[in-house]
Amino acid sequence: MQKLKSPKIEGIIEEIIDQYAYSDTSKTPWIIGFSGGKDSTVLLTLVWIAIKRFREQTDHPFQSGRPVYVVNNDTLVENPIISSYVDEVLDKIEKEAREQNLPIYVRKTTPKLEESFWVNILGKGYPVPNNKFRWCTDKMKIKPTSAFLSDQIDEMGKAIILLGTRYEESQSRERSMKKHEMYQSRLSRHANERNAFVYAPLKDLMLEEVWYIINAVPSPWGADNSLLFKIYADASADDYECPTVVTNESHKSCGKSRFGCWTCTVVKKDKSMSGLIENGQEWLRPLLNFRDRLIDNRNISDNRMDIRRNGTSAIDADGHKKGTYALKYRADTLKELLELQKNIQIEKPYLTLITNQELIAIQVNWNRDMYFDRNVGDIYREVFDTNLSTSNMHNTLDATERRLLKDVCDGEVEYISLINNLLSIQETKSLMLSKYGLHNDVERRIEHFVEKGK
Repeated sequence: MQKLKSPKIEGIIEEIIDQYAYSDTSKTPWIIGFSGGKDSTVLLTLVWIAIKRFREQTDHPFQSGRPVYVVNNDTLVENPIISSYVDEVLDKIEKEAREQNLPIYVRKTTPKLEESFWVNILGKGYPVPNNKFRWCTDKMKIKPTSAFLSDQIDEMGKAIILLGTRYEESQSRERSMKKHEMYQSRLSRHANERNAFVYAPLKDLMLEEVWYIINAVPSPWGADNSLLFKIYADASADDYECPTVVTNESHKSCGKSRFGCWTCTVVKKDKSMSGLIENGQEWLRPLLNFRDRLIDNRNISDNRMDIRRNGTSAIDADGHKKGTYALKYRADTLKELLELQKNIQIEKPYLTLITNQELIAIQVNWNRDMYFDRNVGDIYREVFDTNLSTSNMHNTLDATERRLLKDVCDGEVEYISLINNLLSIQETKSLMLSKYGLHNDVERRIEHFVEKGK
């Protein structure tokens, strides 16, 4: 392969070759955390070039090559612009790795169903995350990726994680990276996994050099890097100047934009989403407005319960409720989310804001919380005028069954309602392919019925 003009970047490629094939001759897998952003794109680009050069120089057989896993974590609430772009890029990476006979494999991780954003908020009633209660990072990002890492360690004994982190990003990042570095080794200790190590070959790169690679080095998997550059440029808010010319007047360094979940309530203002809207992606505005309402409604006492999920009191000294979201608020917010999805799909028909599996899991949690006033299936039908594809989730008892029960129960409507609730609990458990907790949920509903007399 033709060498690049930058001696510094060529030096990094040679270092990667040495680390991949000579300094460590084991078959310990490399794991690249791939977000699709600039740093992870540059990291994979240089690793790809290095492996291909090594193959050409040594005629090294594919079968004996160290596996490189390109791991992308999908939180299920990613910025839709980025999510669509990343999906297309991952498809190209997977296809080209096979075509070029390279030991590079794409893996995608997602949070467990019960730990997804919407199941936690609309199902369990967790308040949306903020800086003091940032539950989302662990449940939606760390755990899914850590599970993949643990599987590799269990199988291979250890694993090496490649990161696109750089000293220049911040002083705290530089301190953190240097803290875990090992003497006379390119590898650093992993902060949590004893048998995992970290390799950061880009650590000495400057932002301008990152953009030089994006704009001047053709993507080895055939992606159009100008699309990535445009996303960053469009997402740059007014206070993020892009003055540095890299290869020509149109290639400016717009590297301060940060992309994450479109629902992110940890930051006060989503500058990247605002920047995309200001640069023509007007269809994103309803999503941004919905996200802002989640923040505004978070601490309203009427939207919260007076207890936490563990049953402890959650009323502050001023009498404000600080517990989980009230069930009515969860149902109202779900309807608003589904209406948002319906309207967005007019322009983006394949965009899904919440999955059917999450809707079912939300219903299971409502059943567990003894909430039967409203039904997920009913709300879905109100919005889309159709049933959920996985189940009607409505009227578990048909008209004939209701008539027979009415005769048996001497017209006592509350008993019919109880039986219908119990069947609903069983139905949603079956849809989740799990009977875990079914016995307890049924018992609790019967106890609730007896205690309340209804």
